[in-house]
Amino acid sequence: MATGGPPVLVVTRLDDATADEVITELNRRHVPVVRLDPGDFPQEVNLSVSFDGFGLGGSLATPTRVLDLGAVRSVYWRRPTPYRADLAMDEQTARWAVEEARYGLGGTLAALPGAHYLNHPWRNRDAEYKPAQLATAAACGFTVPPTLITNDPDRARAFATDHGPVIYKPLRETEYTDDTGRALTVWIEDVTAGQIDTRLRHTAHLFQQRVRKTADIRLTAVGEHLTAVRISSPGVDWRRHYDQLTYTSIPVPPEVAKGVRAFLDAFGLVFGAFDFGLDREGLWHWYECNPNGQWGWFPEHITDPITRAISDHLQHGAPA
Repeated sequence: MATGGPPVLVVTRLDDATADEVITELNRRHVPVVRLDPGDFPQEVNLSVSFDGFGLGGSLATPTRVLDLGAVRSVYWRRPTPYRADLAMDEQTARWAVEEARYGLGGTLAALPGAHYLNHPWRNRDAEYKPAQLATAAACGFTVPPTLITNDPDRARAFATDHGPVIYKPLRETEYTDDTGRALTVWIEDVTAGQIDTRLRHTAHLFQQRVRKTADIRLTAVGEHLTAVRISSPGVDWRRHYDQLTYTSIPVPPEVAKGVRAFLDAFGLVFGAFDFGLDREGLWHWYECNPNGQWGWFPEHITDPITRAISDHLQHGAPA
């Protein structure tokens, strides 16, 4: 097994247990790793990058490591904290400083020469938009439940009447807190026409026909490596019932595998966490793809092959 060589850059926050699994595997393989949270810039990170006729060069220093920006083997882009500014700055100056950091440090991290990205941050960003996902999923041959995005209460009520039962889904998992700062989650919920009122006009909302499912499926794709898990759950949103879930590895139908490959290619992704609903006839109904989804909570016999597949990509780059 090869040892040493150029490092893998892992871009994530300190408390990312999923990234920890991959870092542990890379350490076992003696592959150098540098962990970076861009949210620590500039307080704990120094950046010096230059550009000339030979391209990008320079270094990035954390409290424990110095990274040669021209010699990064690959980048594992996970879940960094937001960019921050000095608390002593006024609001406008702080906003300016954060944007300069995003476009300076963030732009540099997205332009490392010769690095293999899993996934490139700009590809993650593009693939996070639900309307683009829905249109692409249909083009890739997936069975997509009837879906409406609207701020028109009358259209929403008509959709709920015509396509019931209907669920509401947030268009993005945005940080949301109560008055005490406690994190809140906007869950997927059943909704009826009678529950829809004029407050809908304040923003865009996504409604979707609820699949009459027998189980959920999480399919984790790492390049050509596909891991599908049947999740038995008592509710509409299985994330609310982790203590009641059971997991069973299942094969991926050829037509689903083909659609997954087409979807990843359409967005330029290496990794994707796909969610499906499985109906009584065995048909897979496409829900969404999280280009940076979690997988580390599964039992070890499921997570270990995913960890190895990601580590293979980071160690060796994209297959020829």
